[in-house]
Amino acid sequence: MYLLNYFQNFKEDISEIPLPEKFTFPFYYEPHHLAKIAAKELQKYLKTQSDFIHDFGLNKKSENPPIGKMFGVLVVKNNENKIGYLAAFSGKLADNSLPEKFVPPVFNMRTDGSFYLKGEKEIDKLNKRLTSIKQDITYVSLKKSIQKISKEITTDLTLERKKLTLRKFDRKVRKKNSFSTLTDSAISSLNKKLVQESFNDQFYYRELQEYYQKKIKKEEEKIAVYKEEIASLKKQRKEKSNYLQQTLFSKYAFLNKDKKQKNLLDIFNNPSIKPPAGSGECSAPKLLQYAFLTNLTPICLAEFWWGISPNSAIRKHENFYPACQGRCKPILTHMLQGIQMDPNLLLKNLSEKQDLEIVYEDAVLIVVNKPAEFLSVPGKNITDSVYTRIKKKYPSATGPLIVHRLDMSTSGILVLTKTKEANATLQSQFINRTVKKRYVAVLDGHLTQNRGTIKLPLRVDLEDRPRQLVDFKYGKKTETNWELVKKENGKSRVHFYPVTGRTHQLRIHAAHKDGLNTPIFGDDLYGKKENRLHLHAEYIEFLHPSTNKTCLLYTSPSPRDRQKSRMPSSA
Repeated sequence: MYLLNYFQNFKEDISEIPLPEKFTFPFYYEPHHLAKIAAKELQKYLKTQSDFIHDFGLNKKSENPPIGKMFGVLVVKNNENKIGYLAAFSGKLADNSLPEKFVPPVFNMRTDGSFYLKGEKEIDKLNKRLTSIKQDITYVSLKKSIQKISKEITTDLTLERKKLTLRKFDRKVRKKNSFSTLTDSAISSLNKKLVQESFNDQFYYRELQEYYQKKIKKEEEKIAVYKEEIASLKKQRKEKSNYLQQTLFSKYAFLNKDKKQKNLLDIFNNPSIKPPAGSGECSAPKLLQYAFLTNLTPICLAEFWWGISPNSAIRKHENFYPACQGRCKPILTHMLQGIQMDPNLLLKNLSEKQDLEIVYEDAVLIVVNKPAEFLSVPGKNITDSVYTRIKKKYPSATGPLIVHRLDMSTSGILVLTKTKEANATLQSQFINRTVKKRYVAVLDGHLTQNRGTIKLPLRVDLEDRPRQLVDFKYGKKTETNWELVKKENGKSRVHFYPVTGRTHQLRIHAAHKDGLNTPIFGDDLYGKKENRLHLHAEYIEFLHPSTNKTCLLYTSPSPRDRQKSRMPSSA
């Protein structure tokens, strides 16, 4: 295979910058200085280039729907021990998989005469035939006729059933009245007559049903020819599509440093799970594939977003992002096999040396001030949590203890219970949304409004957990009220009043372009990583489960707010 040289020299002097000891852990990282320089040089190129035309949405006068892109840089060392970098993008760029300056795709499905293009043409023919049938005048007419008859059947039979019910009731009344007005002989004669009337009604109803069944059957027989062809075409399309997809998966073959090759079918080795759409088209696999093909040594990696954010996910222009979990993790796990990487900081227990402050306690309640980066409940890899510590401290406590949760990165008030009864009472308050909460957050930018309400339905990003997506079709309803407290030093302090309590709700509502479009300072998922996520649950109000009196609790750093905290005197 002939490959062009995509090795790019640094324009900036990097001679004094030490190389990292280990390769970047791609799923959670702070870019190495060399990767940041490479990214900066690529971004400068994107701002000034005239090699291709692609609408990233940075020009507000755009006529076509803009599309932002993820770009990646891989710092590498060649056989001459020279340090440079490679550049790549996810998916296609300017409707082209092979623009200059960027490494080629792992597999180019759109080369002239390829099996993929031939398969697409065959499927396209089937789709055109399906469209032609569905638009056929006779087929459309028959569908309308069947719909009309079906409506008639429903209307007429419903009406007839109502008539039958009324006549049945009338017969009951006549029979009842006969006992006081008629002789035994007349009653016997009346009963026979009533039975015959009932039989006649049922016979007529069955006749009516049969009439309509025959009527609609004639139309269905006429349309059956069309339906059979449609079903046949759909079956052919599905078979061709599945074959095309499986063949495509087999063509996407990825190398590791030892030149061991695995395709997508090998990597996602599960007959019940298909590789997600776009697998292998992300920038990180492209970069590593080219490096291994050309015997370049990977040094460090960084990926950044360029352009407008998508409608569902949150991507900020020029921000760095980790590789995705769903598509990239299985692929990169193979590709990076045998390469020493930075430690996975997601596995580090940051709460190990932190104390858990108890701000209130009585016979049935425990209220703690949860530190940032402290789990509410045990996680997949870290067991240390508020739950495990409280469980250890109060081994005789009954019930589930946990009433609600805070994100690991969020600090603040967390209410726990010692009894099942208290837990059930508080749970119902949360379910009925009678609990009042206030969060304080510092946003990474200045807001232009003073208050408002955000409603963006959310669901988990199945291909990149634990991130959440805005999804108006499948997402769960969310609502957050907010108000600006103050602005200073390029930041905005706000109060959030969540009506609902979904995962990452406040973080999404702050960062999304249809929310405040200003991420919370230190948000490593939806903004930029800092020393911590500046989001704190500072206030909660609820009814005490034993006394039914109002409880107010603050954990704000403000002494004034702490003094406001109150619990019922009898609690």
